[in-house]
Amino acid sequence: MTLATVVWFILIGAVIGVLARLIVPGRNPIGVIMTVLVGIAGALLGGFIADAMGSGRAVAFVFALIIAAVGVAVLTGVQPRTASGRTTTRRRRGRFF
Repeated sequence: MTLATVVWFILIGAVIGVLARLIVPGRNPIGVIMTVLVGIAGALLGGFIADAMGSGRAVAFVFALIIAAVGVAVLTGVQPRTASGRTTTRRRRGRFF
């Protein structure tokens, strides 16, 4: 992987971070800078994986987007959802219920 390719993935990482933030449901309490950093990390990791597999940039973009979305989900603490769309943990009710 050349230096130009690494710079390309860093630039695309900013876009991937924003897209990953849009993919992950619910509130995202992390800031824009952290989102961009997660996107850059996802882009670099996805690029390295795709390069090791001998795949092209389209596959690298898909890998980067998936990795960045998982990274954003982990940092924001997104709860997994059931088939009905509810979160797996129960919500707190009022004081007496």
